[in-house]
Amino acid sequence: MNLPAALRRLTGAVRPGGPVVVTLDPTGALVVGGKKLFPIGLSLGPPQDGKAPNGRNALAEVAGAGVSFVRGGRDDWSRGALQEQLATEGALLDALASHGLHDWLWLGGLPNLPASGSSPNETLLTSIVNELKEHPALLAWKGVDEPAHAHVAPAGLVHARQRLHALDPSHPLVITQAPVGTEAELLPYRAAFDITGADVYPVSYPPGTHAGTSNHDISVVGDVTKKMVAAAGGKPVWMTLQIAWSGVTPTKERPEIVPRFPSLHDERFMAYQAIANGARGLVFFGGHLTEIASPADAKAGWNWTFWNETLRPVVAELSSASVAPALVAPAAAPSMRASAADVEHVARDDGRFLYVVAVRRDAAQTSEVELTGLPDKRDGTPIRGGQVLFEYAQEPPPPPIEPGHQQFRPVAVSGGAFRDWFGPHDAHVYRFAL
Repeated sequence: MNLPAALRRLTGAVRPGGPVVVTLDPTGALVVGGKKLFPIGLSLGPPQDGKAPNGRNALAEVAGAGVSFVRGGRDDWSRGALQEQLATEGALLDALASHGLHDWLWLGGLPNLPASGSSPNETLLTSIVNELKEHPALLAWKGVDEPAHAHVAPAGLVHARQRLHALDPSHPLVITQAPVGTEAELLPYRAAFDITGADVYPVSYPPGTHAGTSNHDISVVGDVTKKMVAAAGGKPVWMTLQIAWSGVTPTKERPEIVPRFPSLHDERFMAYQAIANGARGLVFFGGHLTEIASPADAKAGWNWTFWNETLRPVVAELSSASVAPALVAPAAAPSMRASAADVEHVARDDGRFLYVVAVRRDAAQTSEVELTGLPDKRDGTPIRGGQVLFEYAQEPPPPPIEPGHQQFRPVAVSGGAFRDWFGPHDAHVYRFAL
C-alpha cells in the first residue's frame, strides 16, 4: 500500500496530552490505540444526550452493540459562528469518549484548497483542526462529500490532504464518493484521501436506482465496492450502507415517494457482500431521518425501531469475538473457488483460523454450492471440518474448536473442499482451525 509515512507508524500509542494515533496496517485495517479495528459507524448517530427505548443512554446503547464511531462535524463551518460550532463539536467528542466511541469528523467543503497562497478555507480549516486534533475521541477526518459526482476538481482536495497531514499526522482523511461514475472518473482522486468508499442505497421504490447502473438488485453493493477497491489502488475502502436516505423520504415536492427500509436479511447480506468484495469498514446512514420513523422514534430523535429489529443484530455479529478477527485479518492466498458463479467470497487468515466469507448475489437461486481450495493446517494435516458462525445445529454435536469458543453449526471438509446450501442473498461466514 502506498501510505504516507505518518500513517505507516504502528505505534497506536496515546501521546501524553495528545491524541490517540490512528494508523493503517498493510491490510487496510485501522490501528487505534495499538489495537486493530474494523470500524463500524453511524451517520448520523443518535442524540448524544438521548435515551434508547430500554432507558439506556443512546450512545452507550450503540457502543454496547459494537458501533465504534459516529459521524460528527458539519457542512456549514463559518468564521462568524466558529466558537459556538467548536464548542458543539467538543461536547460531542467528550460524550463519545465517555462511552468508548470515536468521531468521524466532517470538515464540510473546507478541505478544498488552492495549490498556492492562503485562502479563507485554509484559515478556517487550520483553526478547526488545531482545536480538535488533540481530542482522544477523534478517529478520522471526513473530507468533501461525493466530490466526483459534484464535479469538485481533485487538485484542491489533494492540496487539502497535504495541508491536513501537515497539521495533524495522527488521523487519516476519508473521502466518500457517490455510487455513480466509472473507475476511470474516480482515479484522479486517489491522491486526495487515505481511505475512500461510496454510499449506496438500493432499497427503494423503484429498487436500485441510486447507483445508476443496470443492476437494480441489492447485490449492486458488491459491484460498487469492487469499483471503489479498484479506484483506491490498495488504499482502504469503507462502504456506507442504507438505513434510510432521501430516495425513501417523501417531501412536499415529491409526495409520491414511499418509505422503504432494508430487512435484516437485506442488511446482513449487504454488509457481508461489501466485506467479501474488499470493504475494510462500514458506515450505516439514515437513522436520523425521523420523518419516516414512528412517532416514538421521531420524538427520541433516532430510528430505534430499525436499530432493534435490523441493525443491532448485524452490528453485534460483525463486532463479535467470533467474526471481528476475520474482518481485520490479512487476505489468504486467492486459491479458493466456488462451483456457482454467483457466489462471491473472500478468505482471511489471522494465523489461528482461516475464515471464508461467502455470499450469493442471485435474488432467486437456491442450490448446494461447493467451495474448494482450502489449505492444509499448519502442521501439514488436512482440514477435516469447520464451523458456520452464528448458525446453529445441536445435533450432531458440533466439534470443539478450542476451549472457551462458542460452538456453531459444523461443516465437513474433504480434500480441501466443503459443500453448503446458499439461498437468495444468503451470507455465510466459515471458520477453520489451522
